[in-house]
Amino acid sequence: MYISSSRSSHRCVRVAGSLLTLLLSAIACHGQSGSPVSITINDRTRVDAWNWYAAPPYSQTYGYVESLVRISVAQRIRQWDWMAELSQPAILGAPDDAVSKVTAQGQLGLGGTYYASNGNNSYPAAAFFKQGYARYHWEDSNLRLGRFEFFDGLETKPKNTTIAWLQTNRISSRLLSNFGFSNAQRSFDGIDGQYNHGSWDVTGFAARSDQGVFNMNGNPELNVDAQYLAFTQSAFNGHVLWRAFGIGYHDGRTGVVKTDNRSLPIRTADHDNIRIGTYGGDIAASVPAGPGNFDFLFWVAGQNGSWGKLDHRADGEAVEGGYQLTKVATSPWLRAGWWRGSGDTDATDTKHGTFFQVLTTPRAYARDPFYNLMNNTDEFIQIIDKPAKKVVVRSDVHWLQLTSGKDLWYQGGGAFDNKVFGYTGRPSNGASSFVSLYDISADYQMTKSIGLNFYYAHVWGKTVIDRIYPADPNSNFGYVEFVYHWGIDQRKPKA
Repeated sequence: MYISSSRSSHRCVRVAGSLLTLLLSAIACHGQSGSPVSITINDRTRVDAWNWYAAPPYSQTYGYVESLVRISVAQRIRQWDWMAELSQPAILGAPDDAVSKVTAQGQLGLGGTYYASNGNNSYPAAAFFKQGYARYHWEDSNLRLGRFEFFDGLETKPKNTTIAWLQTNRISSRLLSNFGFSNAQRSFDGIDGQYNHGSWDVTGFAARSDQGVFNMNGNPELNVDAQYLAFTQSAFNGHVLWRAFGIGYHDGRTGVVKTDNRSLPIRTADHDNIRIGTYGGDIAASVPAGPGNFDFLFWVAGQNGSWGKLDHRADGEAVEGGYQLTKVATSPWLRAGWWRGSGDTDATDTKHGTFFQVLTTPRAYARDPFYNLMNNTDEFIQIIDKPAKKVVVRSDVHWLQLTSGKDLWYQGGGAFDNKVFGYTGRPSNGASSFVSLYDISADYQMTKSIGLNFYYAHVWGKTVIDRIYPADPNSNFGYVEFVYHWGIDQRKPKA
């Protein structure tokens, strides 16, 4: 079900309220029969402020509000559990003058993206079917069928806190994810399953991607599908976690123009499908030493297949490490790392060499989401600290270069609409010197149900940026986010 609003979110709120009433009525009926039911309500409200690279006379400085309400009911009976979830996203005040007519400048921040992705609407809103699945459990394994969210790399739940953080923040979602930072997010229609045996796990997934992300209507399916198979194992008493994986990807939206470094007429004439295989692995380790822990992470993937009429060959690699003082009250953690995603070196040959990030959440690895992991090299330092029990502070410094000056500066996280490709690309104009970036965030878990998050980033644009936005190659982005969670969890196996 999808309901849109041309000027405000009031209609969607009324519809969501009516659907909630129906859900609660159904819950009451289940309750009378004695079946335990879980109810969950999540609200995320974010106030965004952008100061994009200057492109006069268009707006580079603006703000808007993102509102996302998710309401779910779930139940566990013996070896089965099911879930049904409604999502109600809305954007309030997206700028109507933040999309430049100069193609290279394009959408000036995500405010312009939300506006353009919803029919040039400053107040898009919708209510749609976010998740709905049934899952069968046996021992520590399960099989699920329906509409659901999926995250590559989160197959296990490490007991080691360092490994768990690395898995969640530096391994998971590099290639497959729900694009959780966006307002409409992403779901998949298909099947997945896990077979767990002690220290190892095998996970499989096959599904079609749904619309959403920047388009508030997240209900329709896209002609885009992915398959995933991974083997994950914990070793050395939980101090090491490694994974080997393979991903198949197909994009059959033959009427959508692909984003790459070829000329527009050639890309427009290319109606062949995209079929890409990605094969890789990663390892994370935590080693106690003195008053803390050393951590190490290595991630690598190679790709082959067809990019429309082109042969596709690409790769990506990451190496990271750090040291955390676990016996100090605030647990300061200093980390550093390097990433390289390959770029295409010749726009006129028969090969496509840009690393493709599939269907991802780019902000997990690009917290100021004006870039992703395609055609760039990223050297960074980050520090994480806990100045209070409920507060986590993190700050990063990044030095970014384009891997190939003959390729594009890429942004986005994959297919989300049947009309646009899902990744945008701006010309490098033969340069590779990209940006330096500084950011800081603070996450405050006020209560068990309420969280308050803050983020700010400043970017010093270099040659690539300066040649597209000569009026001002620097930018700023920040937000304040309120998160509320309410739930009654009664999911216990019925005897």
